[in-house]
Amino acid sequence: MPYMLLVIEDAEQRRTRPRDVGRAAYERMQRFTDDLGRRGLLRAADALTTDAVRVTARGGKRAVVDGPFAESKELVGGYFLLDCATRDDAVAIAAECPATAWATVEVRQVGTCWEAAG
Repeated sequence: MPYMLLVIEDAEQRRTRPRDVGRAAYERMQRFTDDLGRRGLLRAADALTTDAVRVTARGGKRAVVDGPFAESKELVGGYFLLDCATRDDAVAIAAECPATAWATVEVRQVGTCWEAAG
């Protein structure tokens, strides 16, 4: 069953941490990613930059707003798309993620974007 782990970081964190601390964090995350691959759990993973654009379309009009977004205190710094047997398995993997030391790792099951009425 597919689950996504979203790494939710403080928006200022990447800009303010020392380069050696950032490099060490990156290396820990890379080892974690490699381990998930060896275990056959990883579908995809990547870091995300702070370069962002928001797009909406309301009433036939499209709006595009370039980031960064000052009102945001958090950003999605990366993700892991996993194949796990259960939600508990996905939560256990999230608990192994090194990013839990400096960020929140949110676990979401991948599924439909609607629910049938009942």
